[in-house]
Amino acid sequence: MTISFKGVHFQKDVILHAAFFYLRFSVSYRDLEEILAERGVSVDHATLNRWIVKYAPLVADRARRQKRFCDRSWRMDETYVRVKGAWVYLYRAVDKHGKTLDFMLSERRNKAAAAKFFARALELNGFPRKIVIDKSGATTADTNAINKMLKGFGCPIPAEMVRRKYLNNIVEQDHRFIKRRIRPMLGFKSFASATATLDGIEVAQMIRKGLFGVGICPLKQFAKLTV
Repeated sequence: MTISFKGVHFQKDVILHAAFFYLRFSVSYRDLEEILAERGVSVDHATLNRWIVKYAPLVADRARRQKRFCDRSWRMDETYVRVKGAWVYLYRAVDKHGKTLDFMLSERRNKAAAAKFFARALELNGFPRKIVIDKSGATTADTNAINKMLKGFGCPIPAEMVRRKYLNNIVEQDHRFIKRRIRPMLGFKSFASATATLDGIEVAQMIRKGLFGVGICPLKQFAKLTV
């Protein structure tokens, strides 16, 4: 179903342009407000924030389902994000080529959160052949629990589980784009706002990686996810 922009006071193109610009580049809401004003669009920074909170999760849900097929060798890890002065955890997974598999913000770092994230990744990416996790055990669903879950989903053979830190460099390096984008934000005011914004940033990263095709204007790819 097409994402509805009914009832908003701005044209859809303006909203999408502003949202993508904010999610892709290191600008604040007030910076973006000024940039749009220079182009003849008068919109308050609070309105820009509401657009991100409302539309970024909807676009992200479509992006997760429409992205290109990824490799069956997975790299899973989590990184830290500050919300209301406290640390929360962004679970992320990429394939061996660095293509995004899935992402999920969690208030806790435990087996339940890791299992929930893994189930989400399975739902949309199929069965992995190999799963590489940090040697520290940060992605805390253990080998038996993961393979039990795979069996429950109908996977005929267990996945190869590898705990080697250097093999997880791909996903750890991939965290850098997210960290670089959120660093100027100096933390989020609420968990809901953090989730929505990070969803959108992940979509911008997926577009940059070519998960929806190459040689196409990134803004047009972002807009296409709303149709």
